[in-house]
Amino acid sequence: MMGLLAYKGGIAKRLLVACSVLLPVLVFSLTFDVAYGERNISFLNVVRIGLASFPMVPDWFAERVPELDRTIVQDIRMPRALLAVLVGSMLAMAGTALQGLLLNPLADPYTVGVSSGAALGAGIATLVGLQTVAGGYGVPVVSFVFAAAAMLLVYALARSSGRVSIHSFLLAGIVVGSFLWALLSFILALAAGDPAEAQAKIIAWLLGSFDAPDPWGYVRVAFPFALFGLAVLSGFARDLNLFSTGEESAQHLGVEAENLKAIIISISSLVTAVAVSTSGIIGFVGLVVPHICRKIFGSDHRVLILSAALAGGTLTVLADLASRAILPPSGLPVGVVTAMLGAPFFLYLLRTSKP
Repeated sequence: MMGLLAYKGGIAKRLLVACSVLLPVLVFSLTFDVAYGERNISFLNVVRIGLASFPMVPDWFAERVPELDRTIVQDIRMPRALLAVLVGSMLAMAGTALQGLLLNPLADPYTVGVSSGAALGAGIATLVGLQTVAGGYGVPVVSFVFAAAAMLLVYALARSSGRVSIHSFLLAGIVVGSFLWALLSFILALAAGDPAEAQAKIIAWLLGSFDAPDPWGYVRVAFPFALFGLAVLSGFARDLNLFSTGEESAQHLGVEAENLKAIIISISSLVTAVAVSTSGIIGFVGLVVPHICRKIFGSDHRVLILSAALAGGTLTVLADLASRAILPPSGLPVGVVTAMLGAPFFLYLLRTSKP
């Protein structure tokens, strides 16, 4: 049984319904996340500061807001919250596309080995002391390079006789991921005696956080990738719908299966690599969110990809809020919160889903 909102109708109408439900929730969650903290800021002041950031809004709109509140919102909380939205959106849309392509409800962005590659890159970069290189971008850049290399390795291993087998791709992702995690364990062992506490820094990165050294810079880096990923994956949503009927059936209906695999895998891995390299490991978002949206809005990828992106952004913002509420002021690692929320919910989905 489809969700209540997954009714028949034109694609534009269903997209409008999804956006009208999810956008207000996302905006409210974002505002609440920015307002809450060691120094609470009123919703009205958060809205004033946010609107005053636009060039067409006059400066007097937020002139009554205390200067300290403006500094906290503009320089600390707002970029952190926006980064959370972007990371959650990228992981959720990638998970949605990969589940549709691999025809496996347990597939998620980390299946392709991207997270293990990113983690290994971050571990090596931290061990050799690249945290302060390139204005604080040393670790994310190395992490991204290793993530992309891991994806290419998995794709090359799964490709045979000019085609990529879905089953081989999943197995290759698991094997490569396990091997890279083993290498990371070796890096952690090497870092155990490091006087700069490299091991603790690597573990903190692995647990996930939106505390970027250059918050607005990270947002500016992640935003175009998130927008590009959403545009491309949405553009191939119809092909994913056809592919869900089976690879052979999709080919008979005009889908170029190998091109579709290459594009979906590449774009999903790209946005996942960007998300992981900027925030660390944020688990379960790309696995659980597509299931939730599928139950509410149906399985049409033309609606599902956008709705998953909005819901994924909302989930990570709420996880960031929960992390700071549970353990103020620094907060729990966000990856711990998403795992605590995601694992029980996913078990519930498994128990309640029809075989």
